[in-house]
Amino acid sequence: MSIKYIATSKLPTPWGVFEMHGFEDTTSGKEHVALTLGQFDSQQAVLGRIHSECLTGDALFSLRCDCGFQLQTAMQTIAEEGQGFILYLRQEGRGIGLLNKIRAYQLQDGGANTVEANEMLGFEADMRKYDMILPMLNKIGVEHVRLMTNNPRKVAAMQNVGIEVVERVPLQVGKNRYNEQYLKTKSTQLGHMMSEVHFTDENTSGE
Repeated sequence: MSIKYIATSKLPTPWGVFEMHGFEDTTSGKEHVALTLGQFDSQQAVLGRIHSECLTGDALFSLRCDCGFQLQTAMQTIAEEGQGFILYLRQEGRGIGLLNKIRAYQLQDGGANTVEANEMLGFEADMRKYDMILPMLNKIGVEHVRLMTNNPRKVAAMQNVGIEVVERVPLQVGKNRYNEQYLKTKSTQLGHMMSEVHFTDENTSGE
C-alpha cells in the first residue's frame, strides 16, 4: 500500500469549517480523506476518530447501523473542543464493498445477523485494513491520540503503527429499534466495547 497526499481544501460544515486533506492509495486507487480542525502540537494528545465509509448511514440516513450518528457526533465533539481529526477511510461494509453490503442486508432481512451475513457471502466478519492511517497521521501532524471508538481493533491499529492512544473515548450513539440487534452483535461477536447505559435512544417510530 502506497499512500500519496493530493491536496487540502476548506470544508464548511454545520459544526465548523474543517480542513479536508485528500489521499490516494496508488496501489488500489482508493481515495481517503482526513478532516482536521484547529492546530496540533505533536506532543499533545489530539481528539480523533477512524471512520470507515458507510454510504447508507453517513449519506442516506440509514437506521440499520450507528455509523452516521457516530460520524456526526464525532464532528460535533471536535468542533466543541475546537480541535481534532477524522480519518475517513473508503472501506464500505467493513471492507466488502457497497453491493456486497446490500447483499448482506438482504440476508439480514431474512434473519441473519451482520456477522453471519458476511460469512454466508464468503467474507470474514471484518475485512478492513488500517495500513493507510500512519502516512495520513504523519501528514496532519498527529502522534498521540484520544481515540473516539468502541472498537478495540481501531485502538490496536493505532498502536501497531506507533501512535500512542492516550485515551479511548466511547462513542455510543444512535441506538434505535432498527439497529438494536446489530449493536448487540457488534458487542457480543465483534468485541466492541459498549454498555447499554451509554446508548442514546432515538425516536424512530415515525409517529
